[in-house]
Amino acid sequence: MTETDLYRGYIDCLNNQDWQRLHRFVHDEVHYNGDRVGLSGYRAMLERDFREIPDLYFDVQLLIADPPFIASRLQFNCTPKGTFFGLPINGRKVSFSENVFYEFLNDRIRNVWSVIDKAAIEAQL
Repeated sequence: MTETDLYRGYIDCLNNQDWQRLHRFVHDEVHYNGDRVGLSGYRAMLERDFREIPDLYFDVQLLIADPPFIASRLQFNCTPKGTFFGLPINGRKVSFSENVFYEFLNDRIRNVWSVIDKAAIEAQL
């Protein structure tokens, strides 16, 4: 499988909250924005995101591959329950994007670098 195929499988895994398959796509020693969180920490972060944002859906708008790297622009249209990135969303619908870069090692995501467009969220409040 190519990194692109693996990435699409990963996104499908997230959108279906199929946490039992997450280890197929994410390395045991995954780092998120430079911090080692490990697979269990990464899974906990994603599970928390889905608890706080019940209608969370990862919509891939742009995908560029330069193995072992993937660059993706994700679009979100969702309704966070309470405070989100320190902002009082409290059930309002917001739209924003995330630019995220992944590095694969042995067919699994080893590094994730994420930048979320918080200014777009602030502009909607």
